[in-house]
Amino acid sequence: MTTSSCSALNRFAETYVKLVLAVGQYDADYVDAFYGPAEWAAETKAQAKPLEQIKNEALQAKLEMELHDSSAEEELVQLRCRYLTTQLSALITRVEMLAGKKLSFDEEAKALYDATPPTFDESHFQKLITELDALIPGKGSVPERVENYRKQFTVSNHELDAVFQAAIHECRERTKKHIHLPANEQFRLEYVHNKSWSGYNWYKGNNESLIQINTDLPMFLERAIDLAAHEGYPGHHVYNCLLETEFARTRGWVEFTTYALFSPQSLIAEGTANFGINVAFPGKERLEFERDVLFPIARLDKAEAENYSRVQAINEQLNYAHNEAARRYLNGVWSREDAAQWLVQYALMSPERALQRTKFFDQYRSYVINYNLGQDLVKRYIENRGGDVGHPEQRWTEFLKLISSPRLPSGLV
Repeated sequence: MTTSSCSALNRFAETYVKLVLAVGQYDADYVDAFYGPAEWAAETKAQAKPLEQIKNEALQAKLEMELHDSSAEEELVQLRCRYLTTQLSALITRVEMLAGKKLSFDEEAKALYDATPPTFDESHFQKLITELDALIPGKGSVPERVENYRKQFTVSNHELDAVFQAAIHECRERTKKHIHLPANEQFRLEYVHNKSWSGYNWYKGNNESLIQINTDLPMFLERAIDLAAHEGYPGHHVYNCLLETEFARTRGWVEFTTYALFSPQSLIAEGTANFGINVAFPGKERLEFERDVLFPIARLDKAEAENYSRVQAINEQLNYAHNEAARRYLNGVWSREDAAQWLVQYALMSPERALQRTKFFDQYRSYVINYNLGQDLVKRYIENRGGDVGHPEQRWTEFLKLISSPRLPSGLV
């Protein structure tokens, strides 16, 4: 890369970071992480910019980025250019929303996350529910039976920390076999209340994360691996460590000292974090670890472990029901009660969990697509490159390439 081109991109990157920080003055959720120069954050707080000024500066930066010719540069630099341009475009959309612009669920998802969510009708979910009906005999509706069945696998508060610590340790050890982690990487684990989410990774920079687990509702056993892998290894913690090490520190790409939550980066982050669960535990390895290690720690009967695993596999395919509930709720077609009832019927959630989920819709809106659509796009991208379940080493190789690159959702082809 020429010196002038590098200088120009670094200037655009600094502008982008400062604009992200400026938006954060209006949106408490927007800046998910920042570990860049402290004076930039101080300057932003001291001189808060009006939304219109933020938008105009972002539009100007985006125009200049679009005019920047990177066609002769290495692929990584080309990805960087597209990343900055698309992230700026999403930032502009978020500013417009904060200023009062109304978008439909699908318009918002495309503008913020660089992806178009699919639509599913009731018949799609009903087919899966019929499969569960056969796996869980008894009286009552399928949602009631599934909820009562899953209650058998609730982790008590007394065993909760031991179960999570074991899950995180296993996820970390499996990840270390395939990904070289920074020597100083570490995390802290906290249990919290009154959140709209079940788990969260707050990346602090210098290869450190704070992982929080929400204990408002009873925790089912499968969530231990889900959250340990998703929030930790090889999910968010590893993803952020690699971006900081490879780009922010080694290359000096300052755009990676911040993470704008409502942006295309989130679809990559959430999609790889979810698919990372399958990367770390291919085939029946998850079932075996849960049955032989976590079930005894949680003092649960492991005789039902295999059937429970089958139930969870089908239940996971119902995740797109969350998108349908969010779409109709946020578009004003449904009330909160309507959306919660849909989640009970087609996502097979308890009324309490369904209501909690609608609060997530309130706070994060179309962000829900990043979990299921993100996972599916990442899965397809990696498997198309030979990383299918039958080739676990290649799967790790392609996974590592993806989480250590600035590739966008629209680039997952």
